[in-house]
Order: sequence, then structure tokens, then C-alpha cells
Amino acid sequence: MHSKRYYTLSGSCPDQVGIIARVAGFIAQHGGWILESSYHADDGDGCDGPGSDVRYFMRMEVKADSLPFHLAEFRERFRPLADELSMTWKISDSAVKRRVVILVSKQEHCLYDLLSRWQSKELDIEIPCVISNHDTFKAFVEWHGIPFHHVPITPDNKAAAYAEIRRIYDDVRGDSMVLARYMRILPPDLCAAYPGQIINIHHSFLPSFVGARPYHQAYQRGVKLIGATCHYVTEDLDQGPIIEQDVIRIDHSDSIDDMVRYGKDIEKAVLARGLRYHLEDRVLVNANKTVIFR
Repeated sequence: MHSKRYYTLSGSCPDQVGIIARVAGFIAQHGGWILESSYHADDGDGCDGPGSDVRYFMRMEVKADSLPFHLAEFRERFRPLADELSMTWKISDSAVKRRVVILVSKQEHCLYDLLSRWQSKELDIEIPCVISNHDTFKAFVEWHGIPFHHVPITPDNKAAAYAEIRRIYDDVRGDSMVLARYMRILPPDLCAAYPGQIINIHHSFLPSFVGARPYHQAYQRGVKLIGATCHYVTEDLDQGPIIEQDVIRIDHSDSIDDMVRYGKDIEKAVLARGLRYHLEDRVLVNANKTVIFR
């Protein structure tokens, strides 16, 4: 990451000749200094050349003070070109911190890790609040100066509870919602309301061992690798586009408790990396897959 302020332009469009030249030319035309650029053409059907089945993905970082205008004017000037290219795109400002709302239940390791990275500025974000269905970490979170919202969920109050979570997220103007071992299944309407904004850490190497107690499932199957998966949350449980994964080798002598302990380390690292890629606009969703510009 660059120390100076920059804009990140990312997007995708149907592949065709000249996309790089036209986008880079637009930036150069206004004196823009490109600091970093990445491109990828994804051939979903395996065809050999540009066409309707090939989608093009791009990400550029542009030195902010090299342009003679701010983001609002950039958007207005770039929109006609994006429309010509049928491009889905966005541009963000490195000087504007993303607002990340954390949801957690009773597992503390991912919450502790994120707060540590936030406090040390390794994750240069704002955390407007933490939401939990238990009050276990209320004192710990508030000690960090972060508001804590206890929203218990029971069989009788699910609709109201999730409506309250949605209200809180909207009220604090959240940009991203991170499920840091939040052990509840979000309702479809909540998932649909924030596509590409909700990130989960699942304690298995998906698509293996979806759902609850994946380490127990792995132990019973006698696998030799366990892992963790950071993915976007969709209406289909544990089926959202994958952002980041990692694994660790185990053997017959490892107990379930050993696997859980190993897994916690992987979960923390995978969630932190996945969240960073998301915050830096390095993740572009392609159907149920992702293009990651590391």
C-alpha cells in the first residue's frame, strides 16, 4: 500500500480490444499517475478469444494529487466511457476509512485479532460498533472505546432481532459487516440487502464440511488437512464467493481439541487477509467466484 493518498478504480466488463488503452488513456489525458494496475480476462466457457462469454476485470491505483479534480467529478467524467464499455465499476479514496461493523458470538479469537490489528493501525479502519447475541465481550469491547450492542436472538424474536441488527448497521453507516465467528445464520433478506458487504470466516476449507461443527466432521472423516475460508455471505449457507483460504496439515494423533486450536490460528489469519483484500477493493466478484488482485 502506498503512503500517499490514491484513488482505486476497479470494475469489470465484457472483454473487447482496447479496454486498457481507453481507461489508461482517460487517466493520462487528465494527467493521472497510475501507481499500480492489474488485469484479468476470465473465460467462463473455455472459449479461445474475446466474446460475450469472456469478462474482463481491472483494478488501478491512481495518485490522487495527480488529477485536477476530486472523486465526484472523476465519476461524472468517467461515466460515459464506462457506459460505452458496459462496465460495472467503482472508485474509492484511500483517505476515507471504511466503517467495519463486527458481529461475534462466544468465540473470542477473531474479535481479539481484529481489534488488535485495528488498534495498531495494521487495519486502518473505523469500527463504529460490535454487535453480539451474547454480552460476553461487552466490557472488553467498551474498554477499547467501541460501542457494544447486545442483540439476543431466540426462536421467538428472530425477525425483530435481525431487524435491529440491520437498523444498527444502517444507523452507524456501515460499509462492511464482518461475522467474526458469529454463530447464527443470517436471514435471506438481510443477506440480500447488503450484497458484497457481509464477510464470514468459516472454520473449514470450503466446500468441505459446511454448516456446524466442521472440525468434528473433519475428525470423523480422518482428513489430513484442515483449513479456514473467508467468503462473502449470500442467501445460501456457506456457499458465497470465496475470498481467501488456508490449510494446515494434521495427522492421526491430533484430537478434536488439537484441531480446534490449530484452526483458530488459521481463522484469524485468513479473516484478516480476506478483509484487507476486500477493503482495498482487490476482490471482484465473478458469478459465484472471485478475482483477487493481490
